[in-house]
Amino acid sequence: CLVIEGGTNTIRAVLEYVTDSPPVPVVVCDGSGRAADLIAFVHKYASDTGEQVVLESMHDYLLGTIQKTFEVSPEQAEQLYQELLLCTKNKNLITVFRIQDRPEGNAPELDQTILTALFKSQHLSPPEQLSLALTWNRVDIARSEIFVYGQEWPHGALDEAMMQALEHDRIDFVKLLLENGVSMRKFLTIPRLEELYNTKHGPANTLGYILRDVRPHIPKGYVYTLHDIGLVINKLMGGAYRSYYTRRKFRPIYAKVMNSYVNTHRKPSTFARSAGINSMSLVTGLLPVTSDMALFEFPFNELLIWAVLTKRQQMALLMWTHGEEALAKSLVACKLYKAMAHEAADDDLDTEIYEELRSYAKEFEVKGLKLLDFCYRQDAERAQRLLTCELQSWSSQSCLSLAVAANHRAILAHPCSQVILADLWMGGLRTRKNTNLKVILGLLVPPFVKKLDFKSKEELQQMPQTEEEHLENQCLDYDDNGKHNPDAEALLSDTYSMKDTKVQENGKVSLTDSENTQYKDYMYDHDMRHQRPLKLKKKFYEFYTAPITKFWADSMAYVLFLVLFTYTVLVRMEPTPSWQEAYSIAYIATLGCEKIREIVSSEPVAISHKFSVWAWNMWNPCDAAAIIFFLIGLVLRLRPYTMDIGRVIYCVDSIYWYLRILNILGVNKYLGPLVTMMGKMVKNLIYFVVLLLVVLMSFGVSRQAILFPNNDASWRLVRDVYYQPYFMLYGEVFADDIDPPCGEDPSQPQCVTGHWVTPIAMSMYLLIANILLINLLIAVFNNIFIEVNAVSHQVWMFQRFTVVMEYQQKPVLPPPLIAFCHFYSFLRYLIRKAKG
Repeated sequence: CLVIEGGTNTIRAVLEYVTDSPPVPVVVCDGSGRAADLIAFVHKYASDTGEQVVLESMHDYLLGTIQKTFEVSPEQAEQLYQELLLCTKNKNLITVFRIQDRPEGNAPELDQTILTALFKSQHLSPPEQLSLALTWNRVDIARSEIFVYGQEWPHGALDEAMMQALEHDRIDFVKLLLENGVSMRKFLTIPRLEELYNTKHGPANTLGYILRDVRPHIPKGYVYTLHDIGLVINKLMGGAYRSYYTRRKFRPIYAKVMNSYVNTHRKPSTFARSAGINSMSLVTGLLPVTSDMALFEFPFNELLIWAVLTKRQQMALLMWTHGEEALAKSLVACKLYKAMAHEAADDDLDTEIYEELRSYAKEFEVKGLKLLDFCYRQDAERAQRLLTCELQSWSSQSCLSLAVAANHRAILAHPCSQVILADLWMGGLRTRKNTNLKVILGLLVPPFVKKLDFKSKEELQQMPQTEEEHLENQCLDYDDNGKHNPDAEALLSDTYSMKDTKVQENGKVSLTDSENTQYKDYMYDHDMRHQRPLKLKKKFYEFYTAPITKFWADSMAYVLFLVLFTYTVLVRMEPTPSWQEAYSIAYIATLGCEKIREIVSSEPVAISHKFSVWAWNMWNPCDAAAIIFFLIGLVLRLRPYTMDIGRVIYCVDSIYWYLRILNILGVNKYLGPLVTMMGKMVKNLIYFVVLLLVVLMSFGVSRQAILFPNNDASWRLVRDVYYQPYFMLYGEVFADDIDPPCGEDPSQPQCVTGHWVTPIAMSMYLLIANILLINLLIAVFNNIFIEVNAVSHQVWMFQRFTVVMEYQQKPVLPPPLIAFCHFYSFLRYLIRKAKG
């Protein structure tokens, strides 16, 4: 009951409230006047023991005040006086809120006073009190009045409070509950996580829009499953990323947990039925489901993704500060926010939503960069480990690959990343001056390799493994350890409940009670005091497998191909292919095989996903189109009656192979940003061409129709419409055709009707096209130049990373010799398949 001012009936109502069973606490606003001031006055001078000595001594004063305030008779005033005395016998149920104390900074608020009065009633259990404080969002009251020393909590009470705090986005309460011992590993279960994704509380988000892309035709009231969320994560992260929720080993775990849950709570979801709840497999039956089982080893990772997808930025920041893998979490959050912003723009949502999501992504970008910079200043070697270790909980990605996915150029341009890239680029080589020249000499004169400087065995062991070496070691570990899946064994073991998984150097999985997360790390600590040099055979191996060597070998082979292909198209073509043409055919054919190998060997499982990951680099689909175009020309060239057509296709195809040099030049520190500018300008040029076509057609059609009214229907008319207006853009105005001589003179042709319109239309056309649109295009290009030039260093660093990763995965030999590498890899694949 809240008392503000009030009359005589208010005093009687307060008396009924405090003497009722159960009693109702009362909050009186002192200073609001009349009854409220009288109740506050007697409350102030009433004794806590129930004695009324002070108030009885003030009997006459109180009677006079009552009569003056309510204008009642002495008998009525006496009755009200007795009612006030009865109220004070339950003083603990009355709380006074003094309005005049508001200017003071330490004075309690009204809601705090009301909550304190409710707690005084002694009828609310601690969980009920906590729920009430959480509903009112008064963490200060919960901290001072509820979480007191010695307070005992029923089992699961704090978990329910945590669930309520997460659903209602109560950041301070989540902090308070974590401080008071709530274990997220015990709290977060699959049903609870699904419930969080399906909650109607919290800010509006774009999750539903994105979910419709991966789950079309969603019925009304559809309950999101973790499999649905996994599909959304895969879509937003892109590339080869696969969420844990969509992996095969998660399905039996999900089925077993949800089977136990739905028997007592709700019907199984669609994914739960598809996962096999109604027909449990042997693996599912063995999976333990106990109250202590931690299905999410890193619960803060799962909650961070939930907070990001539901657009709870402050909650996401809180989850980022707790748990493990802070750098990886910041990069994943950044990537998700950027992808969500892109989806919001595609769905034509409010511009504010797009800007908001971009600002959230920027905040995580800054936090990730600051964290890496701090780690690098503390320990450079461990910071490099942080960037290169394989993160099992993030689709086996590394922080470097996540930074590329998030387009976080600042992290890739950081000295820590550049040191790693320099090591990977050089491989086993250790040269400082004239590196490129030495590598070229080593390729041209193999004995020169012996004179190059190489890293020691210990230094090579400390370097991050290449993907090829990693796959090789995985195969060896698989052969050594048999066909068992250690991850599945760990999940299906009863001892998995609250232990961390530690990946040992031999690839086996063991369990440890340590709270420190262990990663599968590709760097090992070695004693550096005794460095052993490499043997000659190992030197040659390290030289030819280094990415820098592969790059120069590939570039030299490409230049040779261009020279021979140029010779092929410039000289007379014979019916039988010359050796120059045969080399060009072999080069392009083996390059096509390499593109197929890149698609097949990519990480995703589905072919469509493999192709989308491969096509992410725009040069790859362009290469594929040029190769197919060349092969079509080859087929036509080998036939005598279509040889000339095949030769023309060769000539057209040579245009692309020369433009492909830009891909090689992109590695250069100075030319790389310029190539990026060209790419951005070409994209913007497409929009400009649309505008130009509108203006060009408006003039070209009218000009052609006026000057040549008697043309017959033919496809040449389309060419004539565009021909002269297009070249007018470059300054060729065709002066003789602007206003050709005509008239009644027999020596001159007769003037067509409306011939005077053409010069006027041409003047307007040149004014708009040459002056307005061309200058608009120049302004756009200038803006792109300023934008890219401002971050040219970061642009080059980013391109450098993509080049290093590309040549790290390439075979040793360039086309056409790459066919031997393909044969060797295929042979190894058959041997491994034969061994099982």
